[in-house]
Amino acid sequence: MNESEIVSRVKKAAGFVLKIDPEQISDDANFVFDLGADSKQSVQLVGALEEEFGVSLDEDKALAVQDIDSCVKFVAQYL
Repeated sequence: MNESEIVSRVKKAAGFVLKIDPEQISDDANFVFDLGADSKQSVQLVGALEEEFGVSLDEDKALAVQDIDSCVKFVAQYL
């Protein structure tokens, strides 16, 4: 899976959880400051990413990820 596909799928998962059009999410968007995620949504996002990519993520490390770019790099480690 190439990086652009990972970016697209991360944005899809984030958009689903945060109820935002994935097309409106920039590559450097911060989950909290730019997209308005709260702590409950952050946990939901980890679950959505696990489902989207069919992987099991380290939840503590996943919750420390702050933005789309970092999330793409983080998820790529599990693929």
